[in-house]
Amino acid sequence: MRVLLLFLDGIGLGDDDPQHNPFIAAHTPTLCALANGRPWTRSAGFQVSARALFIPTDAQLGVPGRPQSGSSQAAILTGQNVPALIGEHYGPKPNAAIRQLLNEDNLFVRLRRRGQRAVLLDAYPPDLLARIARGKTLPSSIQQAAMASGQRLFSLDDLRAGRALTPEWTGEEWRQHLKLDCPLYSPQEAGRKLAELARSYDFAMHSHWMTDYVGHRGDMEAAVRLLERFDGVLAGLLEVWDDSQGVVIVTSDHGNVEHIGQRNHTENLVPTLVVGQARQAFADLRALTDFVPRIAQLLGLE
Repeated sequence: MRVLLLFLDGIGLGDDDPQHNPFIAAHTPTLCALANGRPWTRSAGFQVSARALFIPTDAQLGVPGRPQSGSSQAAILTGQNVPALIGEHYGPKPNAAIRQLLNEDNLFVRLRRRGQRAVLLDAYPPDLLARIARGKTLPSSIQQAAMASGQRLFSLDDLRAGRALTPEWTGEEWRQHLKLDCPLYSPQEAGRKLAELARSYDFAMHSHWMTDYVGHRGDMEAAVRLLERFDGVLAGLLEVWDDSQGVVIVTSDHGNVEHIGQRNHTENLVPTLVVGQARQAFADLRALTDFVPRIAQLLGLE
């Protein structure tokens, strides 16, 4: 049994409003088909399709205010109500209390202690890795979780060797904006590459941050472009994914991009998609704290 967790920062379930919600404005046939033909909005509700479960998921966790990346990502990977434990939603990067929780226990750590294979599949550019190494930039909660397990964050060399993908999947932004010589994939090729990489691990995770970035910028065109790209990534992935051998999970830490123009996180539920024959293990998932126990059970930790 394998688990591939695809994380998209800052995607929530918003209104059926093409003026503000790129999930309505974008052409995403794969995403809609997996949600029983419904766009990923508030009105979709819980959906059961031929291959997937689509589950509106609570990111607020009983704590007032807008969920933040640091505490919400930690909740996903520890199974603990991190905002309640520290008394607030906190982010974007984890504070000392969140880092301590991640260092003590998270899904990467738990699996590696058992001798199972767990990996964060993102490659990071040389400048960012250098800043993290010098202590000039804090790792995200997802990066901290992987590093706490002993993983070395993947680099440009790993990307070129085919061991990782860029956070935006295709490598296009690294070539255009960072001027780095790196592999370039179509969205469908990137999806197939994710499936190939995941076959070497019990638990693999890929983290994408640009959906939150364009939400803060209020850029509808960029948001539509990213969602349509992800639709292609997911289509390529599911072309070659063996549903009998594992599950693919898509989820987020908080809302943002679903309401272009307000530029802040939202208090909306976030979408969770679970594909695979073992998907019924997640049928009662309701909150960000529910992932770890269900993944742990699938992978034989409990």
